[in-house]
Amino acid sequence: MDIKILHIDSNHPLLWEQLQQSGFINHEDFTSSKEEIEAKIQDYQGIVIRSRFKIDKQFLDKATNLQFIARVGAGLESIDCEYALSKNIQLIAAPEGNRNAVAEHTLGMILSLFNNLNQADNEIKSGHWNREKNRGHELDGKTVGIIGYGNMGKSFAQKLRGFEVAVLCYDIQENVGDANAIQVTLEELQQKTDVLSLHIPWTPETDKMVDANFIHAFAKSFWIINTSRGKNIVTADLVEAMRSGKILGAGLDVLEYEKLSFETLFQDTNTPEAFQYLLNANNVILTPHIAGWTFESHERLAQVIVDKIKAK
Repeated sequence: MDIKILHIDSNHPLLWEQLQQSGFINHEDFTSSKEEIEAKIQDYQGIVIRSRFKIDKQFLDKATNLQFIARVGAGLESIDCEYALSKNIQLIAAPEGNRNAVAEHTLGMILSLFNNLNQADNEIKSGHWNREKNRGHELDGKTVGIIGYGNMGKSFAQKLRGFEVAVLCYDIQENVGDANAIQVTLEELQQKTDVLSLHIPWTPETDKMVDANFIHAFAKSFWIINTSRGKNIVTADLVEAMRSGKILGAGLDVLEYEKLSFETLFQDTNTPEAFQYLLNANNVILTPHIAGWTFESHERLAQVIVDKIKAK
């Protein structure tokens, strides 16, 4: 039987080409509404998505012939995974496709924060030469705490091997520590960490995880980097901790206010007060959900998905 695949987001051309070469029939629809896609999804055995809309129970009930859903990215939170699996629909993702990109971006954010690179650059371009104000910190001698030690966390820990740092990791899975990071309890990580990096999915367990209580459980003031999902941090609590000096700086590639599609920022037109603080703070670096969004990862993500679809 011919397997027809509907692509509802654009991806690297190799994905389409290699699937076609392997005998799959590709159709694309990047513009129709969710309802319009639902009206024809029963004709397809596979669907390839990024994050255009949520694959919920209603959608899955219409997808009577669907064998697999392939998400060209790491997380699956836009899919009702439990319901899909109950219908014997295979879920395919590609966290290994952009793990290197995320790790490099995370390291870049830390070094930029520690050395005031963005602030110093802006000041010089505005005609100010401030050396003492921009005296930086060194990463060597610090303890880096990684929460979430899967593909992204492991890749980031590997990047830290060139630094004289202690690397700790916390994960809900047991025995995931390796030569690059010592697995510890959350309590131990909070006792020792100078730099915290989040590499966790967005789930009911991690939603709003980094709140005031979580932050104040840390023994030391610390820097925080988030390249995971915006809703894992309560922005208002983060800002409060920055005001008090408990958090020394933040590198945020993702924001609580992002839409689920990740393509635009706000759920509404109001600028939250906490976000206004982030926009004005010198010790904050913001990027538009691009940590895993390199030219290389664009190709690698597509290749991983192709390989997994062909192997299924």
